[in-house]
Amino acid sequence: MKIVKKSLTDLHPPERNIRKHTDKQIAEYVRSLEMFGQIKPVVIDEAGEIIAGNGLYLALVQMGAKECDCYIISGMTEAQKKKLMMADNRVYELGITDMDAFEEIIKSLDGDVDVPGWDADLLDMMNAAAADVDDMVSGYGAFDQGDVDKVSERPAASTGGQQPTPPQPAGEAPQDAIAEKPGVEKFITCPKCGERICL
Repeated sequence: MKIVKKSLTDLHPPERNIRKHTDKQIAEYVRSLEMFGQIKPVVIDEAGEIIAGNGLYLALVQMGAKECDCYIISGMTEAQKKKLMMADNRVYELGITDMDAFEEIIKSLDGDVDVPGWDADLLDMMNAAAADVDDMVSGYGAFDQGDVDKVSERPAASTGGQQPTPPQPAGEAPQDAIAEKPGVEKFITCPKCGERICL
């Protein structure tokens, strides 16, 4: 595989890309590039259209880079380019994380868990003893009730301006009894998707 340097101004994303890149993902790409440099090429066609590596390209542009490593694929039909783009975005997702190996690697990092794409608090928990994890989870992160209300906002007109209280499953304490202080919800971050999960 011959890797060539190309000016970022010579590259352009495809008209339609099946992968949407969030601000968070691009920020983590930038962190990775700052930590490790560019470790894989952007795959392009002869005209500079990106077939694989759009997120990497966006991160490089955000960093103010002028050029990047590219692999040029020549002679592909438009259908072949689209199929390669689809395959590149999907095949990786079909793998499964070996959690035993993952935990072993985390422990071998000896507490240095600054890893782009991963929540450092979550990785810290994997190094901790069970009792320590209980303490960490009980105090893990908080956000304002106003943020929760924005996400779960419902029309308030039928309740006289008051947000309705969601029904509680049998045997569970009401949500306001779980929160330790008014206006604050506890949450954890899902290690797979990065979403906040209210406790």
